[in-house]
Amino acid sequence: MEIRKRSSLWFLLPIFFNIIGGVIAYFVIKDDDPSKAKNCLWLGIILSAISIAIFLIPLLIGISLLPHWRLVPTGHYM
Repeated sequence: MEIRKRSSLWFLLPIFFNIIGGVIAYFVIKDDDPSKAKNCLWLGIILSAISIAIFLIPLLIGISLLPHWRLVPTGHYM
């Protein structure tokens, strides 16, 4: 099997489309450049995990603080 070097522009696919782009890049270039294909797949997985963490961590912090907030004001306004 002859290993051809593929363009580094393939890394743009997982950067823009996360894990879906990584899987697509992996299957397209795995026969020509297995190392770059594996790196594209890992990049997609890592970027997906970062995206999920950026969404979930503030959400979970907000949910955990919710019971400590007063939802009904206790003061008189008049």
